[in-house]
Amino acid sequence: MDAPGMQMPPLGDAEFQRLQRLMADASGIRMADHKRSLVAGRLMKRLRHFGLGSYGEYLDLLGSDAHKGERRLVIDLLTTNETYFFREPKHFEFLGPWLSSRRGPQRIWSAACSSGEEPYTLAMVAAENVTGNDWTITASDLSQRMLEKAAAGIYDLSQARHFPAGWLHRHCLKGIGEREGCFRVSAKLRERVNFRELNLTHPLPEQLGPFDAIFLRNVLIYFEAKEKCAIVGRLVQRLRDDGLLFIGHAESLHGLDLPVRSVQPSVYRRV
Repeated sequence: MDAPGMQMPPLGDAEFQRLQRLMADASGIRMADHKRSLVAGRLMKRLRHFGLGSYGEYLDLLGSDAHKGERRLVIDLLTTNETYFFREPKHFEFLGPWLSSRRGPQRIWSAACSSGEEPYTLAMVAAENVTGNDWTITASDLSQRMLEKAAAGIYDLSQARHFPAGWLHRHCLKGIGEREGCFRVSAKLRERVNFRELNLTHPLPEQLGPFDAIFLRNVLIYFEAKEKCAIVGRLVQRLRDDGLLFIGHAESLHGLDLPVRSVQPSVYRRV
């Protein structure tokens, strides 16, 4: 049922606290109080979809066994962030020459890959710079829906606006017919990227890693210091000696007791 003309009901304190607990239990993410309006806006479409008049009714629906899939969708809606190819370009400007200077197989992990723009950017940088062309990308995310989109590798052509000259032609195929206005990452690159569902707040699979570089960007902003330290600690254990950890430019590891040292802003080396 859909009621497009329906007004947004208020998201009360008790309802928001229930959503905060749901997110914390399911993902480890503790939604800050100032996110209330964002949460209300993102979930309003689901209320309309079910023809519900309040967030309380929607939360009751989420608690029923018949709507387990809806709970997963809520996690997707509230953890999906804006992403695009070559976001925070200084990271890739640093990574390319670093990869060129190394020998042997290179393994890179995009730990919160969302809809795939980051791991495919990493794949392009690796293809352009790794000596011997021996490299793989592991890409993980909490959202199964985002992973499915990422695996398809199809994007609007506007997403190519930050590509270096010639890279769209070298690494992607432009759509024609029904796909005009889109591009698809080449099969040659897609086959080098392994997508998997992972919750970074849980223990990591034993077989994961080791990696030469890990990208954990724009994730730590959702967590408090203790949880941040635990997450980063688990990931750093999967880095090779002298491997690199990249975090978002708006994030910091300041004050966390971790075996890394800063190389440049938001780039750390395992020590």
